[in-house]
Amino acid sequence: MTPTNFQQNLLTWFDLYGRKDLPWQHPATAYPVWVSEIMLQQTQVVTVIPYFNKFIQQYPDIQALANAPLDEVLSLWAGLGYYARARNLHKTAVIINQSGHFPDSLAELVALPGIGASTAGAILSIAFNQSQAILDGNVRRVLARYKAVQGWTGGTQVNKQLWEISARYTPEIRVADYTQAIMDLGATICTRSKPRCTECPLQSDCLALQQQRVHELPTAKPRKKILVKQSVFIIAINEDQQILLEKRAPTGIWGGLWSVPELVNQTELEAWLVMKSIKVTNKQSLPIRRHTFSHYHLDYQPIVLTVQNPTNNVLEAETTLWYKHRHSKNIALPAPVKQLFDELNKD
Repeated sequence: MTPTNFQQNLLTWFDLYGRKDLPWQHPATAYPVWVSEIMLQQTQVVTVIPYFNKFIQQYPDIQALANAPLDEVLSLWAGLGYYARARNLHKTAVIINQSGHFPDSLAELVALPGIGASTAGAILSIAFNQSQAILDGNVRRVLARYKAVQGWTGGTQVNKQLWEISARYTPEIRVADYTQAIMDLGATICTRSKPRCTECPLQSDCLALQQQRVHELPTAKPRKKILVKQSVFIIAINEDQQILLEKRAPTGIWGGLWSVPELVNQTELEAWLVMKSIKVTNKQSLPIRRHTFSHYHLDYQPIVLTVQNPTNNVLEAETTLWYKHRHSKNIALPAPVKQLFDELNKD
C-alpha cells in the first residue's frame, strides 16, 4: 500500500467513524489543542474529557492560565496524575503569554516545558494544519503492527524507525484530519488488547495481521522488578476537625501538591510530634494500603491522630496549613490522600 493509499484508506474510515465531537475540536485552535494534548499524555480520552472541560471553563485562554496561581492549577489537575504535566503547562502558559503569540514552528514548541516532538507535531497539524508527523502511544502501536516492527518501541533504533515511517505516511493535505484519524484508529480499533482487525482500513497490508503476530506487536517493554517502598501517612486532626497538611517539594512525586506529613516508619512519630509541639489525645492505625506509580509501589500506613490545637510554631509560612476537607476548595491533593479524607468524612 503506497503512502497515498494508506492516507486515503485512513481518511475514508475517519470520515465514517472518526471522533469529531471531542471538546477540544470545537474550535480546534492552538490553546485548547495544546491543553488537550498535554492531558492526553499517559491518559485516555474518556478520563481527560471532564478534566478538560472544567479546566477550560476556569482558564478560557492562555492569559487566564498564566495569571492563575499554581496551587489553583494543580487543584484542577488533582486526580489526573503525572503532575509535572500541570506544572509545565503553567510554566509554558507564562512564557507564551509574555511573548504575545502562540509558537507555530516545531523548534519553538519543543523548546517549551512539557512539549516533546510528538505533542508539538499534534499541535501544529491539528491547530495550524501543518504537515507534521506524530508518534504517540496509539500511533506507535498502529505503525509497529502495520510494518511488523520488532523491538521495544521506546528503544533508540526502533523509535527512530517508527518516526521515519510516521513521517513517510503523513500527508500534505487534510493533515489535521489524518492526525486525528491515526490516533483514533489506535484508540478504538488497533487497541492493545482485543484489536478489531476486521474493521481496520489498513488490514489488507498489515504485516502483523498477515504474519498472525498482532498480539505480539508492538514488542512489550522489558520488564523490571517493580520496587516496593514503605511509608507512614500522618493524619493529624485538631479540635476544629482540621487536618494538618504540608506542601511537597516542587519536583518529584506529587510535586507542588499539598499532602499529609509522611514518615519513613512509625519509630519517627514521637520525634516528629515533639518537633511540631503536638499533643495527641487519640491514635488509630488504619490498614496498610498500596498506591502504584509508573515505576514503584508505595505501601503506606495511615495513622489518624486526634490532637489538641498546637502552638503556632507548627505552622511554617506557605508550607503548612490546617485544612477542612469538607468545606475547602482549590487545594491540590494526591488522589490516595483525597480518598482517605473522603472516607474519614463518611465515618
